[in-house]
Formats: sequence, C-alpha cells, structure tokens
Amino acid sequence: MIVIRLDVMLARRKMSLTELSEQVGITLANLSILKNGRAKAVKLETLDRICKALQCQPGDLLEWEADGDET
Repeated sequence: MIVIRLDVMLARRKMSLTELSEQVGITLANLSILKNGRAKAVKLETLDRICKALQCQPGDLLEWEADGDET
C-alpha cells in the first residue's frame, strides 16, 4: 500500500497544513484527508503543487509499505 508522508515533510519544513493550503490553493479539508491517509487518489497536478511548496521530490511524500498479507 502507498503511504503519504505529508506530515513528515511539513514537520521538516516547519510548515503548518494551513500554510501549505494557502500556498498550493487546495482546501484545508482536502489536504487533511491526504495527510491522514484517507485519500484514494492524488492528482499529479496536486502532487506537483505540494512538492513545489515543500521543495521536495514526490518520493519524499510517497512510500510503499507491504500489506499484512504480503509475503
């Protein structure tokens, strides 16, 4: 499964979710869904905006973890 590490990058950049929301033009509610791992999909345009604001690579935000049933 893909895990979104937005909270980690926000902490590293000492930026709040509200600040990120204002910079990227995405609602606080939608960023919160993304940050809390409840998003089912992410537009590449959204990922681009977030990476630009946080000065990071997509791989800094996305991580693959094996599910419990994977061997």
